[in-house]
Amino acid sequence: MLKTKKVTDVYNMPVYTDSGEYFGEIDESILSGSKIFGWRVRATKKSYLNKVLGGAKGVIVPHNMVKSFGDVVIISKAAIPNSGSSEESMPASNNDSGM
Repeated sequence: MLKTKKVTDVYNMPVYTDSGEYFGEIDESILSGSKIFGWRVRATKKSYLNKVLGGAKGVIVPHNMVKSFGDVVIISKAAIPNSGSSEESMPASNNDSGM
């Protein structure tokens, strides 16, 4: 049975990679028309994202990188930005998608 959630129900939900690393928290959704394009994930103090980004506030994770929603959000490890990046960015694999 497919369970549905309101978009606002996932705000502040913890985000983990599929390899088990704590990534951050959902800050907001990014809509394109009537579809979810992606999720802005906030870097929290003890998150892997905070270690990688340093002073940046977070990243945008494309919706197609989300594997599941439940009590936590599971994302693909491919969504982890390069450690040299210091600003909000999308993973290199989704830039220049041709759309």
